[in-house]
Amino acid sequence: MNEDLRFKIISIIKNSGEGHIPSSFSIVDIIEFIYGNVLKIYKNPSNVNRDYFILSKGHGCAALYTVLNKYGYLTNAQLKSYSHKNSILGGHPDSTKIPYVEASTGSLGHGFPLACGIALGLKIKKKKNKVIVLLGDGECQEGTIWESANIASNRKLINLFAIVDWNKSAQQLMPLENLKDRWKSFGWEVHVINGHSRKDFNHMNKIINSKKNKKPIVFLANTIKGKGVSFLEGHGKWHHKIPNDKEVEEIKKELNLDNDIL
Repeated sequence: MNEDLRFKIISIIKNSGEGHIPSSFSIVDIIEFIYGNVLKIYKNPSNVNRDYFILSKGHGCAALYTVLNKYGYLTNAQLKSYSHKNSILGGHPDSTKIPYVEASTGSLGHGFPLACGIALGLKIKKKKNKVIVLLGDGECQEGTIWESANIASNRKLINLFAIVDWNKSAQQLMPLENLKDRWKSFGWEVHVINGHSRKDFNHMNKIINSKKNKKPIVFLANTIKGKGVSFLEGHGKWHHKIPNDKEVEEIKKELNLDNDIL
């Protein structure tokens, strides 16, 4: 799934020497589906009727940039400039420079509270816009996540949808107790999905668009860091490693690609 986007991620990170490849591979399928099938979005970022997406897990921004490029919100030249001097695209997304980036994220635990604030503001104004926020499972160690989850439940923010990139990276340092039960205890409706499955994404979309929702909803997306390339998958040295030329060719081969994407 999305082999072309994965190789674009490789290309821009290799070109810049900056980035988190496995983390970006973990979420690129989710973000591509959201932009292609879920969000109501317009060419004009100031359109008041559009939906909102926040990447709270900001270090996976290479995945977001490639999707924004696919759907015409970033040019090829802008994408190629990733993490170069004077580029609008840095190693963490900057809301003051990049269209459709609602929050400057990277410090974990910041994007989710902002998403709750946007959802609350929209509810107060009686707007129907959806707010979708993607956060990491390691990020779920942050206290701001649970303070915000409590507010969202208390204020019945049924226009807010969270997706947790549940790639189990948090298990390495401080294992979380039952994540599903924890979200339920804060008053959220919880669904567990495969974070690389089109079938599960379609099911997620039906839930998001249901008129029967009574609570804020979170999707715990089972994902794999480095998904799609065998020697990138899992945890360890590839967290922030940049591939050499030989490894780039090996990655291209595993993705079944013959030509460069950019």
